[in-house]
Amino acid sequence: MKKFEVFFDLDNKQAELERITFELSQPATWSDQKKFQAYQQQKKLVEKEINFYKKLQGKKEEIEVLLELAEESDELLNELNESLNLYEQELQAAQLRTLFFDPDDARHAILTIHPGAGGTESQDWAQMLFRLYLRYAERKGFKTEVIDYQPGEEAGLKSATIRIEGEFAYGLLSQESGVHRLVRISPFDANKRRHTSFAAVFVYPEIDDDIEVEIDPDDLKIDTYRSSGKGGQHVNRTDSAVRITHLPTGIVVQCQNERSQHQNKATAMKLLKARLYEIEKQKKQEKIEKLEDTKSDIAWGSQIRSYVLHPYKMIKDLRTRVETGDVERILDGDLDDFIKASLTLRKKNRLATTGPA
Repeated sequence: MKKFEVFFDLDNKQAELERITFELSQPATWSDQKKFQAYQQQKKLVEKEINFYKKLQGKKEEIEVLLELAEESDELLNELNESLNLYEQELQAAQLRTLFFDPDDARHAILTIHPGAGGTESQDWAQMLFRLYLRYAERKGFKTEVIDYQPGEEAGLKSATIRIEGEFAYGLLSQESGVHRLVRISPFDANKRRHTSFAAVFVYPEIDDDIEVEIDPDDLKIDTYRSSGKGGQHVNRTDSAVRITHLPTGIVVQCQNERSQHQNKATAMKLLKARLYEIEKQKKQEKIEKLEDTKSDIAWGSQIRSYVLHPYKMIKDLRTRVETGDVERILDGDLDDFIKASLTLRKKNRLATTGPA
């Protein structure tokens, strides 16, 4: 277990859990709902980390038993090798978990995609990203639900919203928020010229019932409409689609996936709460660039990653400088190297500004 103990201090985590449990027992915490919710989130995250560590310890003990038995019988060597390979993979997963520190990291994620200016070309690029994130979720064993899907006139999509359910789904995918730039020979250009397209990805933590987000009903404009999708794969073709506009912020959310207007409204409200919660988080963290400001410029200078398919093949993250020429693998959803590097940078920046937790 030595390799894991290098980056996981069980005693420290258990002490942290005791501290949080103590704070939750204090009357001053009970009277402050926001503080109480924050401690509850922290407690869930620390408990998950401790349980994961203990599970890994159990795997290690099983391997030690197999190792002793394999010394007496070669028939167990294949089983031992398989167990060692699986254990190595879980060690890598454990190392990745040490990069999470935000209580919201453990939550499910809501991911939206919007094409930039450029019509069909950008809409097709948004469709490629849509497929990329569905494939990424599939690789991770996450469950996905397409909440909203607005197809483009000729190809691609105008907007899409995906709910991604899985352990630390938000923590992982939060690093994908930003503008993604594509350079390629356009399949829609008869002259085969090179085009540059942009699409914006935004990721929000799904809000559970343990977090209250107050919304004044008078601040909402609610419209119903018939789904504009093709039906079947992505949306439900009925007149029950719901669009909600939050008037103070201008945020618009919509859902057309459910079978009833009531269900679509409930899902849309959940999306709105997630968006408002994320904005509040960023205000509290005193970030200069607010999420809504970022959305206004899906173009040059605001991208986080560049995907070049012509005249050479290269995908490069502009934050971490991680790059690869294996573009097909990345576009098929293998984002682990990019996400891990970005999480490492996030943790480094956090430690530089606040010090160790």
